[in-house]
Amino acid sequence: MILNYVYRIYPDSNQIDLLNEWLETCRVSYNYALRELKDWIASRKCPIDRCSLESEYIMVADYPFPSYHQQQNNLPLAKKQFPRLKSVPSQVLQTNIRRLHDAWDFFQKRGYGFPRFKKYGQMKSLLFPQFKTNPLTGWQIQLPKLGKVQINLHRPIPDGFVAKQVRVVKKAVGWFAVVAIESDMKIPSPVPHGRVIGIDVGLTSYIATSDSYTEQRPKFFKTAYSRLKVLQKRLSRTMKRGKNYEKARIKVAKQHNHIGFKRCDYQFKLAHKLCDMADTIFVEDCDFRIMAKGMLGKHTIDASFGQFRTILEYVGRKRDVFVGRVDHRGTSQICSNCRSEVRKELSDRYHVCHECGYGVDASVDRDIVSAQEICNRGIETYRGTPEKQEIASQVVLSGNFVLDKWHRGGKSIGDNRSPRHSKNEAIA
Repeated sequence: MILNYVYRIYPDSNQIDLLNEWLETCRVSYNYALRELKDWIASRKCPIDRCSLESEYIMVADYPFPSYHQQQNNLPLAKKQFPRLKSVPSQVLQTNIRRLHDAWDFFQKRGYGFPRFKKYGQMKSLLFPQFKTNPLTGWQIQLPKLGKVQINLHRPIPDGFVAKQVRVVKKAVGWFAVVAIESDMKIPSPVPHGRVIGIDVGLTSYIATSDSYTEQRPKFFKTAYSRLKVLQKRLSRTMKRGKNYEKARIKVAKQHNHIGFKRCDYQFKLAHKLCDMADTIFVEDCDFRIMAKGMLGKHTIDASFGQFRTILEYVGRKRDVFVGRVDHRGTSQICSNCRSEVRKELSDRYHVCHECGYGVDASVDRDIVSAQEICNRGIETYRGTPEKQEIASQVVLSGNFVLDKWHRGGKSIGDNRSPRHSKNEAIA
């Protein structure tokens, strides 16, 4: 089992200068390796019967492909030609080349996203891949060629875990250390069991669950936009590449860091809250990047639904809560009670089904109905385990697919006044 713990570190002025020098050296070596890779590709683009001397870099025909192992083995020779590389730990340079070839392999896999050259200041992290001994000693962390750095161990390392690698990250607000800890124990993947809920995300309500619980959307960016607007206006009035420009740019970056930290903290707390409510959670399997291309793109990006889904899956795995993805298409246009189609416009915020009468007597939020439909699809989709066989046995098939009363705590789906259940309550 591997976990990543993030801590704030406080290097002194000499260590900060050394870290900045290492980042710039890694950037230069990254660009040099990428240039070699692009030159090899360009020299193989020309037709067989002719060769372009103007637009393509010519290499000998037997020159091997600059793979990771070849470029890694060339580092000792490069240190003799470029003494600047000697100041950086050797394993940091190797992982820097590894980062380039990971991007190249990812490009070949998906077909787009060719690695780009990094501009000045774009390299933000260094990776120390292994340590002979535990680098954490009290309130300090020992890093190769850097020495002991003050660290805020606000979160103790659990018993049985060993620090395997450390990534030093530079942000506008300061320096951080991402410590990867590993343990020999193996935690099995969660399976569907216990209390089941479905979750629907949106801009009106951040989340709506199948048991009628809603969470209002916090507007992180909008609340901090007034301050960010002032800082960006000051930045636009300064001369680029000047000292005042750099000071103003750092203030803007700090404001963005503040917004991102607040959003991430809220999403982690909400994920733990949902894991307290249920043992099995079903969410929509959709690409939220498409939502961000609409007229509400700024609000969609501010809500960061994709990040929240990733955090929920991570927290669920740690707490033995199963989080499954289901098909999202048409969840808001189907009645969760009788499974008939009920067309609604975006302005229609309440669900009314004239087939079964669900929502006629009492107003039911369309987001809650959509969450109930997500829960229905999750029960249909995830089967095969003993727990799911028990769930499937309690589903009644009579004409249309109707969930039994266990899903609403002894009440029918049409009654949205179902009581809360404890997390440990099993399905009977």
